[in-house]
Amino acid sequence: MNLLTLFIFLFILFVIELGYFRIAYKYRIIDHPNQRSSHFKVTIRGGGIIFCIVMLLSPFYIGWQYGYFLSGLLLISLISFTDDIKPISNKVRIGFHLGAVALLFNQLGVYSLSLYWILFAFIFVIGIINAINFMDGINGITGGFGLVTLITFYYINKTIITFTNTNLLILPILAVLVFNFFNFRRKAKCFAGDVGSVSLGFIILFFLLQLIIKTNNFNYLFLLMVYGLDTITTILFRIIRKENIFQAHRSHFYQFWANEKKAPHLMVAALYTIAQCIVNLIVINISALSVVNLILMTIVSVVIFVLIRLMTEGATRIFAVRA
Repeated sequence: MNLLTLFIFLFILFVIELGYFRIAYKYRIIDHPNQRSSHFKVTIRGGGIIFCIVMLLSPFYIGWQYGYFLSGLLLISLISFTDDIKPISNKVRIGFHLGAVALLFNQLGVYSLSLYWILFAFIFVIGIINAINFMDGINGITGGFGLVTLITFYYINKTIITFTNTNLLILPILAVLVFNFFNFRRKAKCFAGDVGSVSLGFIILFFLLQLIIKTNNFNYLFLLMVYGLDTITTILFRIIRKENIFQAHRSHFYQFWANEKKAPHLMVAALYTIAQCIVNLIVINISALSVVNLILMTIVSVVIFVLIRLMTEGATRIFAVRA
């Protein structure tokens, strides 16, 4: 992609985003603060719709070789955007997620694997998509994570091993940059919404799975490490407290800092982004680990993160059963 084309796409994405703002204002697609929110003003919801839109525009620039992936992205984005407008039941949402991931797996050739690996892959991918969605709670965190992850994919694709179309990687990077212009600020103009966080998760997993399939290197799972540690430990603590892990909450580590400690949202988002960037640099520069060593490193990372949370949040907050 040359510089002129890059600026043309940036301009188109800004126009699309601003056009969406007008539609959202007209039809009241907005986020009202509630007791579980980390924000305090009415804000446009669904600004992350450009993540899906830019990928759906990609065939006009790079061709139609990713039809199944794009069909899955459209399917999961439609149900997520509908959920942003009017709440959808979990059963319906999961049904659409299964259909979207089924299309994604067809694109990646996953169905050549054994049945138990296919079942595991469905659980893993849908779980990660929803984890990324749940982590979208403060200004800048989704955009920061998305940008550093996609740029890491671009670097790997350009300098280490080619695993996907380079221009297909550039397009979501541009979309995240435009979204960050409106979201990575103290008073955000828009939130990603489910359509943004879910579609971004779907896009990231597409590239991640392409990379793992190409290299057979499961180290690259650590490109999700910071989000993964927050999500895994939060689920563990909620299970210990006998809470419904599928209900909305403010129990994530980043929410503790943003809500209880009143740390600036952008500072928390920046720290998460920097932490993931450091992890990514390590992942890029280490040799592939065996499955056993990968599991051991994951366990050690979880234990260390649990200890950090215990020292900062305190055992009472983490383990006390709440009414």
